Order: sequence, then structure tokens, then C-alpha cells
Amino acid sequence: MVIFCGMLVTNWFMHLVVFLIEINFLLRKKVLYFVHGLKKSVQVFIWLSLVLLTWTLLFLGIERSKTATKILDKVTWTLVSVLIGSFLWMLKTLLLKLLASNFHMNKFFDRIQESVFHHYILKTLSGPPFMEIDGFQRSPTHLTVSKNKKGKEAKAKNVIDMGKVHQLKREKVSSWHMKVLVDAITNSGLSTISNTLDESVYKESGEQADKEITNEEEAQYVAHQIFLNVVCHESNQNRHYIDEDDLLRFMIKEEVELVFPLFEGSSTGKIDRKSFTNWVIKVYQDRKTLAHALSDTKTAVKQLNKLVTVVLIIVTVVIWLLLMEIATTKVLLLLSSQLVVAAFMFGNTCKTIFEAIIFVFVMHPFDVGDRCVVDGVQLLVEEMNILTTVFLKLDNEKVYYPNSVLATKPISNYYRSPDMGDTIEFSIDFMTPAKTIGRLKEEIKKHLEANTLWHPGHLVVVKEIENVNKLKMALFCTHTMNFQDFREKNRRRTELVLALKRIFEELGIRYNLLPQHVNFNQVNQDRPGTTYAIN
Repeated sequence: MVIFCGMLVTNWFMHLVVFLIEINFLLRKKVLYFVHGLKKSVQVFIWLSLVLLTWTLLFLGIERSKTATKILDKVTWTLVSVLIGSFLWMLKTLLLKLLASNFHMNKFFDRIQESVFHHYILKTLSGPPFMEIDGFQRSPTHLTVSKNKKGKEAKAKNVIDMGKVHQLKREKVSSWHMKVLVDAITNSGLSTISNTLDESVYKESGEQADKEITNEEEAQYVAHQIFLNVVCHESNQNRHYIDEDDLLRFMIKEEVELVFPLFEGSSTGKIDRKSFTNWVIKVYQDRKTLAHALSDTKTAVKQLNKLVTVVLIIVTVVIWLLLMEIATTKVLLLLSSQLVVAAFMFGNTCKTIFEAIIFVFVMHPFDVGDRCVVDGVQLLVEEMNILTTVFLKLDNEKVYYPNSVLATKPISNYYRSPDMGDTIEFSIDFMTPAKTIGRLKEEIKKHLEANTLWHPGHLVVVKEIENVNKLKMALFCTHTMNFQDFREKNRRRTELVLALKRIFEELGIRYNLLPQHVNFNQVNQDRPGTTYAIN
């Protein structure tokens, strides 16, 4: 009865315990996170404890034959070994839960918080303006995300309070909140509210359906639709840009103050269609990259779980051998000799696995989607596993690196870098007047200060004079971004170089070669066509 009905009874007991904990620790989300994660392991441990207790009460202390006693003792020690194994399993589950929670919190919290907020912006701007709804009182609202269920078309919805999301701090966020945010990213796509004028997008329940963005083309189309939804209203005479008044129709003032600086050109108070479209595409790309990074992290944790499970099973078997007194001195000597052979054969493999685990979970110099530089080569992280990392070169060539090798190399990470600087070198004629050089510096300063793509702080220097012929100069400036988006970085640099070309032409700055001395030697005077050689 204990064996067959014990799980049922312990299941009822665990439901009661969880219910009592939820009542007493309702606001302690961290407690609830570990309670639900450990519920199954604790249930199995309690069930095995009941089985062992029942077995002990039924069979121990009764005189039997030596053979029967020996068999019963072996069964008892086997149950003890399994109970110890279940305790170790419960401990393993707890430690992996702690590892996953702290890992997500330390490495992904800021990115998840930002992604959830961007998702909320898209859904808010794609819906109807709240100021046009009669009797509607606006307050910091919630974001509803749909969680896909495997094998079913139905979707379970989670509601995220955006006010609480903004108030969360990495040091104080609970494991439960972290799990909710991670699930919101990995189990739901980037979605918007479908066209409010289209009745076909409403579900049977009368609720508006969400439109999920699955590629950059859809992101561009959605950006166009949202832009029109925001700017097209009676009070807006100019329909070519979004200003703060347009956003105030959809959000409260505190939210607008957070949203407006996210767009290019926000310093001018106007957001054009191109800037808004670029932002939506960037949000989609960041969300997709973050989802892949979280998915690969979960995969790495699962792989680590498998490795720990194998070790745990081996430890449990060894404990069983010791308790059953099967592992005598001779057996232990034999096993130790075999372990020496195994250490010789697989010692390097174990060392590699250990170094890889330290690299992935402790060092963790990059995530999926990060652009890095390894051995002087720019690489994009495509996939992370326990033992290997897959990169893509600029030409989409795949490169596989063992993590144990990466742990010994210096790695530059563009994604985690702050706004990065750039250098543009050019040469001008040595005879260029100092006054013209001064005007050149002024024009460069005006251009950078008027362009929101660059920080105004810069430096124009003369590096050297070459052959009393030309001045080699350099412009040191800083992007308002890092070099994660390599195409955007090159586009900005190209525009700046073309702007410098325009300034050179306006100021008449040129570079002329020095007169060259050329000697002509007559080679053949007898031929009608005289030939000259240039030395």
C-alpha cells in the first residue's frame, strides 16, 4: 500500500504544504519559485522515507533465519541507498535552480527588462489612443503576453505589470519575477495589436487578436502601420513626424519621457518615419537575439544537469556497494586501479569539461548574438553549448571553437562595450593656410554637433608632416552606439567621410603632388619614331 499509494498520499501532502506556504509567503516570490521547483523532488524523498520507515517497522526486530535476515538487510540497505540518492537529487535540483536564477539575473536582467518595455511600447502604440476612449482613466498599465502551449493552438496569457518592471532592481529582483520575465521572452514572440479598424482580427470572445512579428519585412510593415496610427488624427496637421503630443495620446507623461529618447532625432523633438522604422526593426532583432540567448542558456543548464545526474548516479551506486559490503578491500583496490586507468584515459576530457563549464557559467564573456573579436577576427556568436561555441564570420562562414580553447584567449565583445570611437585619417596639401585649417575644424565641429549619430566631443589633430609635401591629419570621434551593428557602423562612417569630402570641396582644400624630376635619355636616334626611357 505504501509503495503504490504512497505517491498519491505524498502528492496530497505536498499540495497542502505548497498551499500553506503560498498563504504565508504570498509576497515572498523567491520562496514560491523554489517551492514549486523542488515540489516533485521533495515528494519523491518523502515517499521513499515512508517506504523505508514502513519496511523497518514491519520486518526489523523479528527473529528469522540467517538467509531471510540477510535478504531483508540487503533490501533495507538498498532502500537507504535510494533514499540517499533521492536526497542528493533534491540537492542537485536546488543548486541548479539557484544557478539558473542567478545566471539569468546577472547576465540578462537589464536586457529582458528593456525588451519587455519595448514590447509594451509597440502594443500600446498599435492600439487605440486611450484619450479618445470615453471615461477612460490612464495609469501605468500592464503588458499581456501569450504563452504558446506545445501541441495546442490555445495560448495561455501572462500579465506583466510595467510599473513593477521599471521599479525592479537587479539586486532585489526575486527568482520568481526572473522566471516570469524569462518565460515572457522565450515563450512569446514580439507582437502588436492588429489593425483596430479590421473586424476580422477580433476573436470570438470579442477580444482583439495579437499580430506577431516573425521577420524584418513584417517589422517594417508593422512600423509603417503604427506610425500612421500615431500621427493620423485631426489635431495633427503635419503627418510626417511624431512629437510628444502624439505619444501623449497613447501614454502617460512619465512613460513618454522614457520612450521619446529611444528614437533617433528625438533631440529635435521630431521622430520621422525612417527613425521609427529603424527602431522597430532593431527591437525585433534584439528580441530575437535575446530569445536565442536565453534558449541556449537553458540548453546549457540542461546539459549540465545531465552531467551532474551521471555523477550522482555513480555516487549513489558507490554508496550502495559500500552499504551492501560488496565493496570489500579487494574490490576497492580493483576499482581504484581501474579509476587510475580511467583517469589516464579520460583525465584530459574531464579537465576540458570542467574548464568549459567554468567558461560558460562563470566567465561568460558573450551571449548569443554578440559580435566579438577572437584572434583579430570579427565573429558573431550563433550558438553556445557546454563544450563548444558556434560563430559566424562576416561572410557567414561557420567557425566552431572549443570553449576550453576560448577560455585561454582574449575576447573583445562589441555588444557589451559602451559607445565606441572611430578614427578617420586624411591628408591635405602642405601649403594649406592655417586659417583654412581652422575653418575646417569649425565645420567639422558644426557637423558633429548637429548630427545626433555622433557625440559632439571630438578631436582633429595633425599627425605628421610627410616629405614637406602634405599634412597627415586624423579625426577622432565617438559614435552614439557600439559596433554590434556592423552595417550601421559602416553606414555612419561612410556618411561622415562624404560629409568631410563636401567640407573639403567647399573650403577648396586639395592635395597636390610635388613636382617630379623626370630625366629623358635618347635611346635610338636612327629610327624615325624616337623612343625615350624614363628613369
